[in-house]
Amino acid sequence: MTAEFLPPTSRDALPGRPAPFFLAAGEGERAHLFDQLFTVLLSGDETEGQFGVFTMEAPRGPAIPVHAHDDVHEIFFVLDGRVRVAIEEGGEVHDRVLTSGDFGYVPAGLRHSFRVESLRARTLGVSTGGFERFFAAAGERTAATMPPAVPVVPSPEQLGEAARRFRNEFHHDVRLID
Repeated sequence: MTAEFLPPTSRDALPGRPAPFFLAAGEGERAHLFDQLFTVLLSGDETEGQFGVFTMEAPRGPAIPVHAHDDVHEIFFVLDGRVRVAIEEGGEVHDRVLTSGDFGYVPAGLRHSFRVESLRARTLGVSTGGFERFFAAAGERTAATMPPAVPVVPSPEQLGEAARRFRNEFHHDVRLID
């Protein structure tokens, strides 16, 4: 079931408007996508579309498919573990393994990919407002507070619809991380 059809619970509901609020550890809007757990802490609804904040937790695994979003900026801040981030700009690939405390920025429109390099990793992400809800639309909402034991692989139709809705273009013919 996708985010728009799952009623929020008192533990994961965000205000939906600019208002002060607090979340305890593990609270927020959670979704599983592939082998990852995404938790939205702040959405474009609370920031009048300016930005969204989320965490991603995942085990070591394959690289996320190369993708770009023309109007979405994205930040990676590694909380725990090691995450390889690769960004293509003007034919050059910027490839870096980020470790705890490291920061990476992907400007809108650039193709990029990432892969967890340690046994587990947790990142804090910030993106242009609205994009943070892509993960629930592409995957499935969950009450779990850990990454899925079995990867959540969306159908091509579900992934395609989420990509169209959130202006995310996949480049399956390109590899930035071997």
